[in-house]
Amino acid sequence: MRVEGKAVGFRCAVSAPWLRIAAGLAGQDEGSTMVEFAASLTLLFSLIFCFMELCLVSYTHHAIAELAREGTHYAAVHGASCPTTANPTCEATYLQVNSYVTGLKLPNLGGGTITVTTGYASSGSTSYTTTGCESAGCSVKVTVGYTFPVVMPFARKDASNLSMSASSVAVILQ
Repeated sequence: MRVEGKAVGFRCAVSAPWLRIAAGLAGQDEGSTMVEFAASLTLLFSLIFCFMELCLVSYTHHAIAELAREGTHYAAVHGASCPTTANPTCEATYLQVNSYVTGLKLPNLGGGTITVTTGYASSGSTSYTTTGCESAGCSVKVTVGYTFPVVMPFARKDASNLSMSASSVAVILQ
């Protein structure tokens, strides 16, 4: 039926109660924006925190690599031929190198644990031991290990720690 160019509709009565409820809810979407916002904000924050954790892992790996380089530098300039009459105690043993590297105080933002191992090898050898050659021309290897506790959301429980290590090798100069 048309009245002055407009369509006129008639409301019909719905007999079943569940159809009445469905017909009443069909046009209501108040609050759906809040639900969508909460769901997407949760996902966004989870991704941001995961990204921050990955940045922290990357920073920590670079920091332990720097610790290993600092340790090999310290051992290279404090070799067996380092003692002189002016400075008779400049020689560094593997325990002193380990202590030096640990004392550099890595900003432990991840809260993990650091382990340092130092080994010496004679020229041309790849077998590093703590009682190896500490003379000029021999090589020293410092390995820094770090156990990073993973606290990312949605991470597996068995992957709660990430082990990483960095090594540096240098020739003892004196």
